[in-house]
Amino acid sequence: MHISEGLLPAPLWLGGYGLTALITGYSLGRLQRLEKDPRRPLPKAALLTAAFFVASSIHLPFPPTSLHLLLNGLMGVLLGVLAYPAILVGLFFQAVAFGHGGLTTLGINAAILGIPALLAGGIFQASRRRLGTGWAAFWAGAAGVVLAALLFYGVVLAALYSEGIPSTSAERLALAGLMAAHLPLAGVEGLFTRWVVLFLQRVQPQLLGEDEKL
Repeated sequence: MHISEGLLPAPLWLGGYGLTALITGYSLGRLQRLEKDPRRPLPKAALLTAAFFVASSIHLPFPPTSLHLLLNGLMGVLLGVLAYPAILVGLFFQAVAFGHGGLTTLGINAAILGIPALLAGGIFQASRRRLGTGWAAFWAGAAGVVLAALLFYGVVLAALYSEGIPSTSAERLALAGLMAAHLPLAGVEGLFTRWVVLFLQRVQPQLLGEDEKL
């Protein structure tokens, strides 16, 4: 799901940095408005950023490829607006430590994973009362993967067209295969997100929102 260094034309990766700067600024500004003490959620954000960082080394076999856990849906559920900056930090360290992605593509990779994380958090909050905490968490976790895969697909196609390279049937088939491989991963992440959220509901419910009725 990481776009590697040198694969995107300059307008796309520069646009990714601009978009990431805007969303990060908005997220941090909104955090200051929502929290009396903006430093309060930082330990939770640091813990989830570390989990996001480590998850990239856990590969799951989904023939004809292997995938790693994204955890962006879980981060959106637990961190809300802070999910985007947390994912940005995690991606930076993944690029530096593991070579996953790159520094020029850091902005666009953050958008590919961070925007679905914010939407997943919104899905969880919007559907929690109707579906219950567990199923709302499942669909949020699954949506984070599916939406990230769709954004990845769109960015790759945009890169091909911007370079004047027509996408061949083989390329479209390869991208479609990658998209299909993420469907079982979406189910796995949905179940994992559901398990984590239900566990936290029992042992540390304030991590799911102190002002919400569980």
